[in-house]
Amino acid sequence: MLVRMLPGIVIVKPSFICYHKTMFSKIRIEVDRELKAFVRDMDARYRLSSISKLLYTGIKDFVLRDGKRIRPILFIVGYLGFSGRKKSGLYRSAVALELLHDFLLIHDDIIDKSDMRRGKPSMHVILQQGLGSRKRLKFDGKDLAIVVGDVMYALAIHAFLSIQEDPARKERALKKFVESAMHTGGGEFIELLCSKKEFSTINKRDIYKIYDLKTASYSFATPLTLGAILAGASSGQQGLLYRYGISLGRAFQIKDDIISLFDEEKKIGKPALCDLQEGKKTLLVWFAYHHSTGKVRSRINEILHKRKVTRRDLLAMRKILVDSGALEYARQQIQKLINQAENCIAFCGINRRYRMLLSSYAKKLLDT
Repeated sequence: MLVRMLPGIVIVKPSFICYHKTMFSKIRIEVDRELKAFVRDMDARYRLSSISKLLYTGIKDFVLRDGKRIRPILFIVGYLGFSGRKKSGLYRSAVALELLHDFLLIHDDIIDKSDMRRGKPSMHVILQQGLGSRKRLKFDGKDLAIVVGDVMYALAIHAFLSIQEDPARKERALKKFVESAMHTGGGEFIELLCSKKEFSTINKRDIYKIYDLKTASYSFATPLTLGAILAGASSGQQGLLYRYGISLGRAFQIKDDIISLFDEEKKIGKPALCDLQEGKKTLLVWFAYHHSTGKVRSRINEILHKRKVTRRDLLAMRKILVDSGALEYARQQIQKLINQAENCIAFCGINRRYRMLLSSYAKKLLDT
């Protein structure tokens, strides 16, 4: 057995941990290999480098950067957890989830005016550099990046249809895929609107709505559910798996909010002031606002609405989050959401091997 139970104690054998690490490594290596193959194949099929070398090299550079590959990994685990066998085209379909992610990141960086992504220049910066110092142009790197994002979305749909599965299941899965993209756009839309609102008009439900639409659904719940749909899982099993993904995704987003405000730029691969500069309404800052005095609330609003946030503002916000209990509250919410997720996964009918794999992966992502 991989896990031995004693009264009140769970002993995890080293072989159990090593097995899961090896599984993740194998899946990720295969996903990265498939990404490289897809970039090569799409050029052969659509002749992107012939259309524009800048278009092709921009996509290639961005897509092949190091990343967690959360979405394709969860898609594959969701499929194998109910199918038990790998069908032809599975990994090519998984690549679609990474391409969808990249499409959203490209547009996100334009909206957020962020010049870095994964520790390297954002797509619009790459394209601006490619344009050089040409004068009298009526467009710039941002305009080109919007178009590249659109191309990436089309490529994502092309890749998603690669798996050799039942046509009816593929149709249902594709509808879910498109629905997820639409909801993610809706999440970005309402997050932008909320960034201009006062915290006094926003409740916890509003925060979670943004988390669910923009992160939890397309990054966690949908990849898992897409795999399960293609594998033939029942609607009840899909529902529990989706709820598992939503809880896990919420926990991940809260953890990401903590990292964005408390870690340094070199570690997170983007400016540490980014979230404050954008005036994002996170659970952390929401709790601090509603559990602080009027003076502190005014300071929070001042920082979030400043045209140019400074390092001093970041340090002040960190102190507010600690002193108000917001940081501790956020950590408690993460654990609560993990518990909710585990309750869902225990009854969704997924193969035990892959259930344990998901639990292990969740702990790795959330560092718990």
